[in-house]
Amino acid sequence: MRVIIKNNYNDCSQWAAHYVAYKIKAFRPTAKKPFVLGLPTGSTPLGMYKALIEMYQQGKLSFENVVTFNMDEYIGLDADHPQSYHYYMQENFFKHINIPKANIHMLNGMTKDYTKECELYEQSIKNYGKIHLFIGGVGEDGHIAFNEPGSSLSSRTRVKTLTQDTIVANSRFFDNDTSKVPHTVLTVGIGTVMDAEEVLIMGTGNKKARAIHHAIEGSINHMWPISILQMHQHGIILCDEEATRELRADTVCYFKDIEKQKF
Repeated sequence: MRVIIKNNYNDCSQWAAHYVAYKIKAFRPTAKKPFVLGLPTGSTPLGMYKALIEMYQQGKLSFENVVTFNMDEYIGLDADHPQSYHYYMQENFFKHINIPKANIHMLNGMTKDYTKECELYEQSIKNYGKIHLFIGGVGEDGHIAFNEPGSSLSSRTRVKTLTQDTIVANSRFFDNDTSKVPHTVLTVGIGTVMDAEEVLIMGTGNKKARAIHHAIEGSINHMWPISILQMHQHGIILCDEEATRELRADTVCYFKDIEKQKF
């Protein structure tokens, strides 16, 4: 596991954006051989998306031959709903770059057949071979996408019922009214994420410190889904100083020293 520790959220966002750009450019994608990118929503990746948009606008990066798969979507929210992840991605990223609409893949929260929708999503990923880089955030309880504590570490794309803690946490996007938050979602599985060639998980702020501790120093445990990243051959944890508060001092020094040796 590679652990990147930056000073603050802004530094993490810049690092993530430049890493995504580096991976896309190094891949030299074409229409027949696109770079496949897994993407998250939420507050954590907003800085990264802003930086990527700036790179595109400056002519430094193209998304013409990039294919994307998003992590999840609320059940019952259509694509135009202000709190749907379709809307989030369109407003915060897709409409600002040159990615072809046909290259964007998102779960349909309005589908009538959840099982078929999830199976088709998994098949769509397989049709491209694999996701080259899957980016995600981590919840305070260690969840990845909507794979909350207790989720199978080999799970695939499926329907999930949200815990009350997640509903309360997400109510900040719904006028702080928990009754407005959908209680079920469609989400990629932990196994789906782990199938990616490379996985980059971001966690910033002191509220994520416990999750970062379990991700790096804890045992692999389905009650802390983020801990499965220890099993990935190319897993990266990107965090800021605040998020390292529950790590041992020698752990922090070790990973900082390794990164210094790379330059």
